[in-house]
Amino acid sequence: MRPYTVGKLMSLINRIGQRELAEALKPHGIGGGGQHSYLKAILANPGMNQDKLTGEVKLDKATTTRCIQQLEDAGYVMRTVDTEDRRSYRLYPTERAIAFEPVLQSILDAYNRRLTSNLSSREVEALHALLHKVYAGLDA
Repeated sequence: MRPYTVGKLMSLINRIGQRELAEALKPHGIGGGGQHSYLKAILANPGMNQDKLTGEVKLDKATTTRCIQQLEDAGYVMRTVDTEDRRSYRLYPTERAIAFEPVLQSILDAYNRRLTSNLSSREVEALHALLHKVYAGLDA
């Protein structure tokens, strides 16, 4: 059997990761589709607008709108009309989101430990550096 290409391996790892994260976050009312990425960005940048958030998480506007609506419905995000641009929304974490942040970080940390559990610390550093290099080449 021919070995998987780099792209295929990255895709498989991402799919497994998204499935596992969705399962871990489900009891907290957070679904798949990268909702945790949106929530992390809003927690880190309270008051950011939806367009900036879309750029931050590197997904499309429709996905952003859908995920923000779901996070709002679940009580994690509050949208307010931007006073400077009434066509835009500012996004704020709710008290529920702020209280959940350490739990979310713990879930993400556990997943990252699982990802690298069979690697030495030197291998983890090398992998991290190589992935950053690949990302930088694509995000240019």
